[in-house]
Amino acid sequence: MRYVHPLAAVVAAISLLAVAAPVAGLDIQLPPDSTSLRPGVGSDLAARQCATCHSADYVTIQPPGKPLAFWKAEVEKMKKVYGAPIPDEAIDPIARYLTREYGDGK
Repeated sequence: MRYVHPLAAVVAAISLLAVAAPVAGLDIQLPPDSTSLRPGVGSDLAARQCATCHSADYVTIQPPGKPLAFWKAEVEKMKKVYGAPIPDEAIDPIARYLTREYGDGK
């Protein structure tokens, strides 16, 4: 039979309790949004999809003047790399909106 130090047994028991403890009382406060997406065709769709993961601030700090290919790659990255729940059919409309409002406008 293997010897287990009593202190090790206590530490293990406390660790298990900490992991199994409910987090229902956990309250996370995020800072308020300091901006919103610019109005335009597609802004509602972009706001719904993008805001599931980040604030509009993240969009507004992207390099200005980027073309559609940049914005489409960004939206696809959000879906494929970061797991954003963006429907495939929403990728192009969101990218076009972002290009018009934050990109090169073409």
